[in-house]
Amino acid sequence: MIKFATLNLEKRGMETIKVLDREFVPYIDHETIVSKIKEMAEKMNRDLRDKNPLFLGILNGSFMFAAELFNHLTIDCNISFLKLASYEGTNSTGKVKRLIGVNEDIKDRTVVIVEDIIDTGITMDHIEKQLIGYEPKEIKIAALLYKSEIYNNKYPIDYFCFDIPQKFIVGFGLDYNGYGRNLPSIYQTK
Repeated sequence: MIKFATLNLEKRGMETIKVLDREFVPYIDHETIVSKIKEMAEKMNRDLRDKNPLFLGILNGSFMFAAELFNHLTIDCNISFLKLASYEGTNSTGKVKRLIGVNEDIKDRTVVIVEDIIDTGITMDHIEKQLIGYEPKEIKIAALLYKSEIYNNKYPIDYFCFDIPQKFIVGFGLDYNGYGRNLPSIYQTK
């Protein structure tokens, strides 16, 4: 079975693609994504200087965002990952499953949660509640994508690259049933 039936793997440009049974159209190109992440990193370099933050990437979706962000950070910092899941297909299940936990000592440290996308805030609420028990000095939130029109959480989003409408997207780490994460650009459902 061909998973990316209409994707030209040599070109990997911004054409309509098919992932599993759904078609997706171009939304944000790779160069724009990298440019916005670089802007975010520059702001973090100023804001978090001398704080020695621990960046906590939320897997699986944030791995490309976290890697690109780290390419542009010049401050002393560490990164670790936490694996959570709340999506099945194109919809949030409303339940967060904790799969892999935090191994680092975060007491009295600045922790920056690195998320691929923040929509309803269910996942963020779950993460914040767990991390508070570890007594960090402060918790900041960084997201590649943010759906402000449906975000219903009490935690401020400190850094985000794009505020997007309620659309299902794939690429640059975001998936549809596990596929499409490797796309260098972001696509939305057709």
